Amino acid sequence: MPRDVSELARRLAREAEAVCRHYLSNGKREGRYWLVGDVHNTPGRSLFVRLKDSPKGPAGKWTDAATGEHGDLLDIIRESLGLRDFREVAQEAERFLKLPRIEPELVSKADRPAMPAGSQEAARRLFAISSPIHGTVVETYLQRRGIARVHHGGSLRFHPRCYYRPDDNLPTETWPAMIACVTDLEGRITGAHRTWLDPDGFDRIRLGKAPVDTPRRAMGDLLGNAVRFGAVADVLAAGEGIETMLSLRCVLPTMPMAAALSANHLSAMLLPSGLRRLYIACDADAAGDMMQAILTHRAADAGIEAITLSPRLGDFNEDLHIFGPDALRTALRLQLVPEDVVRFLDSSMALAQ
Repeated sequence: MPRDVSELARRLAREAEAVCRHYLSNGKREGRYWLVGDVHNTPGRSLFVRLKDSPKGPAGKWTDAATGEHGDLLDIIRESLGLRDFREVAQEAERFLKLPRIEPELVSKADRPAMPAGSQEAARRLFAISSPIHGTVVETYLQRRGIARVHHGGSLRFHPRCYYRPDDNLPTETWPAMIACVTDLEGRITGAHRTWLDPDGFDRIRLGKAPVDTPRRAMGDLLGNAVRFGAVADVLAAGEGIETMLSLRCVLPTMPMAAALSANHLSAMLLPSGLRRLYIACDADAAGDMMQAILTHRAADAGIEAITLSPRLGDFNEDLHIFGPDALRTALRLQLVPEDVVRFLDSSMALAQ
């Protein structure tokens, strides 16, 4: 292993294009740069990697024009593969440097192996190396938000030292994190959502999240997909936030639910075939109102009955935390279709007794 980080980075920089072709396979060379969507190998043109030394800077340096992030090829290896610590990054870099080189012009497109999207692969890897939430800071975080029983169906996991890259030029940090898998309608993992948590306390400002600028970030293919709780048959409740939907699951544990992670993504969420009724859990804001109108229209076009569930406060997690589960049950009893009251609300109460 090289004696220091800079020597390893210099060795990679001498083969910058080969590094990009291997780890950023969804990009392409344009002039002196390799262009791709981001460090997770998403297709696009926001991130550019310098392939040769020039007056503007050395080879191997990259900048993401969309986020302002920048770094070297060691960062590319770490982020594209979702590696946990520098030892793993260094070992992967050493392995790569020992691989035989093939000139790109000698390889036809037909002979090149199909590579999965890096962002999806990184999300799958992150979820796979994470562990169950029982007894962890994730469970504590949710319980302190009023979610005493976490009916997540395996969609949540815990990572003790998840990388967090600040938006400015500060060093990368590690924090414990709640990892949620984003899946498509067939159940394939297409992305992951990270909520970085504060292991030392819970206050009313951050609500248990880590003291960083953006404690929630998603990676991978999100559009049309969602974090799913339970298998969908004919009824589904969908909303924005993970905590919002877990709050509803506290009193409706057998109703299938989905968290689309934002109002825009919720309005574009793909609706499963066979769905008869869609409950839309709205947040009490302008974005929630617009999302509700769009999703209701889309559901109607698909022949699906859409019913809005409205919280008393800002969202259903606030309602659960402030008023408690009994009050939330009472409010939902007035908003659910009578047959779903019997099927999901009354049946869950009977099971709890």
